[in-house]
Formats: sequence, structure tokens, C-alpha cells
Amino acid sequence: MAEVIIMDQIKTGALIRQLRLDSGMTQKQLAEALCVSDKAVSKWECGNGCPDVSLLAELSAVFGTDVQTLLSGSINKNESEKGNMKKLKFYVCKECGNIITATSEAAVTCCGNKLTALEPVKAEGADMLRTEDLGGEWFISSDHEMKKEHYISFVAYVTDSSAMMFKQYPEWNLQVTLPFYRSGRLVWYCTKHGLFYQDIRRDSGTGK
Repeated sequence: MAEVIIMDQIKTGALIRQLRLDSGMTQKQLAEALCVSDKAVSKWECGNGCPDVSLLAELSAVFGTDVQTLLSGSINKNESEKGNMKKLKFYVCKECGNIITATSEAAVTCCGNKLTALEPVKAEGADMLRTEDLGGEWFISSDHEMKKEHYISFVAYVTDSSAMMFKQYPEWNLQVTLPFYRSGRLVWYCTKHGLFYQDIRRDSGTGK
């Protein structure tokens, strides 16, 4: 017999708030993604009401989770690890340029050297990549210098449940086309200045 889960509006509301904050969204942005009012989102998060059943599939898609998790109002350890790709760790070997990723702490070596996970810095101003919503795809570009001694060696696009990496090379113009998701994180590596990130969302088409 299938397990029946009854929604606890207080627990579900608290989880919606946690997932929204983890995704870097405001109540208004979540409301616009679901075509509801921000007052409705506030009501859910305060435990004074529940999302309509017809919204649960779309709400779970926004957060990269599943309907059962929303109904239960909690994320178990396995689910948390599975849906936490935005915390993907990046390692770059300065000897050969090899790029290695890990979803948790790992002992990584390359060319006889032990590598340390790079700490991403939030991009600001001129350091940010340009993002354009093409109505079905993200188009990413930059005027960043692309010479052998100074260039962006890769761009990664990370969502809660997936990651894509695009290798870049000196003398290339940085241009990347990505599948369209409501929200995600761009992570890229500059050979001089290290690892950067910026969040992008559907409503603005610009980095956060």
C-alpha cells in the first residue's frame, strides 16, 4: 500500500522559506515564477495556508526537489546531498590545467601535487558575465581577456540537481549557450584571479 503523507502547513511553510532563501529568491520572485501573489507566498511561509495541490509539481521543480519532500516538510540527509549541487567543489591543477570536481570533501591530487578546493568569490560589476534570456536558452558572454597568460579556462552552470561544464581556451571569445532553467549559478575560473560565481534567474536575465 502506498504511503499517504498529509501536509503539515507549518512544516511545509518553513521548508518553502528555507528552500527559497537557499535559492537566493525573494518572496516576490517566487510568486512571479508560480503566477501567484507574494502575499500567498508569505501566507504559506508563515504556516497560515498551503499551496494549492495544482502548484506542488511546479513548486518542487523551482527548488529542484520533489512533491513528497514538500509534503513532508523536511529534507532527509540523502535528499539534501542529492539536491545540493550548488555546493560543488572545484579543483584546478596549475601544472596541467586539469579541472576536477567533487560533491563533498575529497583528497585530490594531480601532477604529484595535492589540490585544495577553490573558494568562489561573488562577481561584482565589471567582473560579472553578461547573461541574456533568448526565450528558451541562456546566452552567456564576456569581454574578459582571453590570452594565453590570462583567460577564463572554464564556465560551469550549476542548478540544485545538475551541473554542466564548458571548457574555454585562449584566443576564444567567451560565448556559451545553456539550456533554460528558472534559476542557476554560473561558476568560472580566471587563470589570474581565481574562481568566481554569479546567480542568474529567469525574471531578470541578469546576474545576482
